[in-house]
Amino acid sequence: MAKEINISTVFRKTCKAVLSRFCPPCLTAISRGATRFRNITKRHLVFFLNTSHFLTIGVSLALVVAFFLYAVDGVPIPETPGGSNSYAAGESEEFLPNVREIVGEIRPGDSLTSSFRSNGVEEEVRQSVISAFEGVVNFRDMKPNDRYTLTLDDDGGLVKCLYESGPLDIHAIERTAEGSYRAKKLDVSLDCRTVKVQGKVESSLFAALSAFREDPKLIYSFADIFASKIDFNTETRFGDTFEIVFEKYYKDNQFVGYGKILVARYDSKEVGPLEAFYFDRGNGVTAYFDQKGYELGESFIRSPIPMARVSSGFSYNRYHPVLNIVRPHLGVDLAAPTGTPIMATSDGRVNFAGWKGGYGKQIILDHGGGYKTYYGHLSRFAGNIKAGAKVYQKQIIGYVGSTGISTGPHLDYRMAQNGVFANPFNVKFRPRSQLSGTQLVQFRQEFQSLTQLARSLDDPKIILVKNVVVTRNNPISML
Repeated sequence: MAKEINISTVFRKTCKAVLSRFCPPCLTAISRGATRFRNITKRHLVFFLNTSHFLTIGVSLALVVAFFLYAVDGVPIPETPGGSNSYAAGESEEFLPNVREIVGEIRPGDSLTSSFRSNGVEEEVRQSVISAFEGVVNFRDMKPNDRYTLTLDDDGGLVKCLYESGPLDIHAIERTAEGSYRAKKLDVSLDCRTVKVQGKVESSLFAALSAFREDPKLIYSFADIFASKIDFNTETRFGDTFEIVFEKYYKDNQFVGYGKILVARYDSKEVGPLEAFYFDRGNGVTAYFDQKGYELGESFIRSPIPMARVSSGFSYNRYHPVLNIVRPHLGVDLAAPTGTPIMATSDGRVNFAGWKGGYGKQIILDHGGGYKTYYGHLSRFAGNIKAGAKVYQKQIIGYVGSTGISTGPHLDYRMAQNGVFANPFNVKFRPRSQLSGTQLVQFRQEFQSLTQLARSLDDPKIILVKNVVVTRNNPISML
């Protein structure tokens, strides 16, 4: 009997050694289970131990296990005094602390406090989150659909917090070994897909591009590139064609925004073919240029509202719909919904902002060189618009309305040079700049690359995708 007991002891020790090396928690669980099983079925085990079959099986298993242990690292597993593994001594083990997560989303009307309270978050945790994120996240700017994930320990203490206020704005705090908290903005991995859309105008540019189910932001950005060359309110014609090569950013296969428009083309029956190519001039200065290196931006853009309907044109003999008389209309009326933003067509200073008779609320800008522009029938002015204020091209200065003598919401837009009014859509201006020297050489190389890129995307089998990691030192710009 003693011999069998010794073999079973060796077998048991060997198994313990294997388990302690590869899975210490398993050793304890099996050890407890084996003890209960042994006590319940002691007589059956004794009978089995007294058979020669067990001796054969036990010795064979012991030899196999011993060989395996030496094959792993060439050294035997040492035993601690007392003949048991130190991890299993006293059948005690260490576990990682249990944690629980609270996931929440900011709803309309929520504050951080009310959102935390509705999710059962303790005041102490809320204070820890606000304190740790101080100077990193401004919770006064939080918006509906902002999301957060709180990780708490057994005692309800904060372990970490993830706050997501947008696809690119993800911040986290984590508890350090010393018990303090460290906050940081997380890097975000995106897929950048370069795509191309092209089509024909049947009614309007907006309708034509909307057919591709792209966001209006892309449509307005495309129109803005050619704002100094064509007025898409009055000069689009049936059969005009367009082409756009642009970037789309995706996160986990979900669209998050547009990158750069790389190539833009518009073949107009009214003004002829237009092309624009994106070029980085260095030092953070980017712009669009035509094939010859002329910048597609002039001292004045053609229209203060990118997408609007011309309800009345420039004329010296127009029947006034309210006064019922014929008189000159030395401007252009652009019909648009009340509240539509109005842009300054060029850099300048506010000469007048107030009520002006039949024009209602009006702004007059002085652009120097004898040029002035007039914006009438506004519903309200933009902030900081007052006499003497400096404005910049495309800055929002006011909003469409129907003040003064008006039959409906529209903008009365006028331009004068040295006191003489002219049709603002017919005035010609010089390009802002022209590339030369080294920059012109670099642009021509970029032009060739972009032209080949646009041509390659005609093949539907070609999909251009690159991974972009957005960091604090590697930000991206979106439309």
